[in-house]
Amino acid sequence: MDAAEARDAPASAPRSHLVRLLQTGETYACNDTETLLQGMSRIGKKGIPVGCRGGGCGVCKVAVKSGSVRKIGVMSRAHISEQDEASGVVLACRVSPTCGVELEVLGKMQTTVCAPWGRIAS
Repeated sequence: MDAAEARDAPASAPRSHLVRLLQTGETYACNDTETLLQGMSRIGKKGIPVGCRGGGCGVCKVAVKSGSVRKIGVMSRAHISEQDEASGVVLACRVSPTCGVELEVLGKMQTTVCAPWGRIAS
C-alpha cells in the first residue's frame, strides 16, 4: 500500500494479526477489532478455555509471550492483578491484538473443534 492508499483507507478498517498458541503451535487470524477469544471462536477453534466472556471468571487467562495486545474491557482483579497485567498475563476475552501475538494458555487447554482435513463430520 502506498502513502496515498494508506491516507485514503478508512481509519476503522480492521487489521488482521496472527495469533499462535505456544502449547499446540496452532495459529489463527484475529482482527484488531475483536478479542483474542472472539477471533478463535469465529474460526471454529478451541484452545483457549471459554467462560463468561465478560472478564469476570478468569477461565481464559493467557500469558502474552511475544507481541502486544490492548485492553478493551475490565478484567477482574480477583483473577488478574495489576502486576499480572503488567507482565503480560491477561484475559483473552478482554484484549485484542495490536500485532502478531504468541500466547501461552494458563488454564486447561481445549482441543480444536474442526474436523481433520479431508474428513467429513456427520
